[in-house]
Amino acid sequence: MSNTEQTDEPTTTYEQAREELADVVRRLEAGGLTLEESLALWERGEELATLCQHWLDRARERLAAAAPADDED
Repeated sequence: MSNTEQTDEPTTTYEQAREELADVVRRLEAGGLTLEESLALWERGEELATLCQHWLDRARERLAAAAPADDED
């Protein structure tokens, strides 16, 4: 990505990240990987988990902003 194309939002959607994370977990649970492969998958899983959390946090922020204020009671 060039500097002129930088955005605060990741290019991977929540659904894509969640699906890839599930695949990473399946591969790790299946075993048969070298230590290096397992570590690389674990690291990718951590990145994907962080990305999913980002999307969930953004959704919470948007919901909170759209919710009516509780002060009106």
